[in-house]
Amino acid sequence: MKLRSIIVDDSYIQRMAVAKLVDNHPNLEMVAEYSNAIEAKNGINNNDIDLIFLDVEMPIINGFDLLESLVNPPQVILITGKPDYALRAFDYDVTDYLHKPITLTRFNNAVKRAMANYGKMHKVDGEAEYIFVKSNLKKRKVVLNNIKWVEALGDYVKLVTDEANIVILSTMKSFEQQLPEDKFLRIHKSYIVNLEKVEKFNSKKVEVAGRLIPLSRNKKTELMEALNGV
Repeated sequence: MKLRSIIVDDSYIQRMAVAKLVDNHPNLEMVAEYSNAIEAKNGINNNDIDLIFLDVEMPIINGFDLLESLVNPPQVILITGKPDYALRAFDYDVTDYLHKPITLTRFNNAVKRAMANYGKMHKVDGEAEYIFVKSNLKKRKVVLNNIKWVEALGDYVKLVTDEANIVILSTMKSFEQQLPEDKFLRIHKSYIVNLEKVEKFNSKKVEVAGRLIPLSRNKKTELMEALNGV
């Protein structure tokens, strides 16, 4: 397993130093590097990223500003030359905090922590695969098979599960990337369904646990093919 990683740092020399550490680590895959937060935000929104190595001190938009702008950020390892940012860093639920110059031992320990977090978030417990989501400022375990459907609510998404409805701050696109493609399908701009929960459908509607959900016209064939594979 490799964590898809990016580096965000305005210093070319620092980016090269971190890139070398990433390239030499067996559990990391370098996706991209960015010299500013604006380019980084676009890259994060358009790619499936597991881990960000993020410099705090950047001009115009610093590392904390970037984190605040992300709806559903991946894991973050902050990098800084100033130790007094440490307390603020953990207010953002970062995975780890590295102080420049970065030692190999400290870097490896930070990656080990990120790997452990990834394992917890995507762990398969017997037959029950689950993820963790943040709802009401708390991490909450959600068994994937208990999700009936996911519904867009503006800047939030609602997970309709067997036990309760869970509202989290996320875009549909970002949350969709956390779900296994063979078990879930986005059938409409505002709905993702659990394929195993689909009871019946026609050209306009899908019935999931007794609820009729709209089906986009261009998604019917994809739904039929996906259901054949379930």
